[in-house]
Amino acid sequence: MSQDDLKLSVARAAVNYVPEGKIIGVGTGSTANFFIDELARIKDRIAGTVASSKATAERLVSHGIRVFDLNDIHDSIPVYIDGADEISGTGAMIKGGGGALTREKIIASASDRFICIADESKLVTTLGKFPLPVEVIPMAHELIARKLDALGGQARLRLKDGKPFITDNGNVILDISGLQIARPEELERIINNMAGIVTVGLFAQRGANVCLLGSPDGVKVLEFDK
Repeated sequence: MSQDDLKLSVARAAVNYVPEGKIIGVGTGSTANFFIDELARIKDRIAGTVASSKATAERLVSHGIRVFDLNDIHDSIPVYIDGADEISGTGAMIKGGGGALTREKIIASASDRFICIADESKLVTTLGKFPLPVEVIPMAHELIARKLDALGGQARLRLKDGKPFITDNGNVILDISGLQIARPEELERIINNMAGIVTVGLFAQRGANVCLLGSPDGVKVLEFDK
């Protein structure tokens, strides 16, 4: 099976976690895009969605799926469905490869359950092989890069077409390579406490409740005690 086949398999499995008549959170990225396409098949069974990026909102709207502003939602969101760049055996994740980490983390925090959808290559023993994204206020990126380097990694400004990549929030992203993250919750707190950082792409304090993991043998369901 190709990687796209695995992503499609978990996207289809995730539809079973969508409650009828409710507003759900929808993530960003290639696996989330497969889920959006599958969600379109049952769009009449949900009240709508909250999108974690402009790109996700555009894809949802193109399918005729209603997108709400989070500020207009006054109850908790029952479920947030999104992919991950890495996920550990405890449900901690690295996210933000697509640049939407801040909005993803906001919607995850507003949701009762986080359903992670990923192919089996994303399951790791120790987080950190995938560069850890950090969204940063532009004026502070050099200062923050030096502080992140002091933690043992190598921070690099993310570029797109030779220019700094700009998030939906108007900020820049530093990607930290060379980390082996043995204590993700602790590192998440340390990085988030640095002045100038919007958020870090570690989802450990609010990790996944369930991971649907695509494999050639079918979709494996991993459940975490959250």
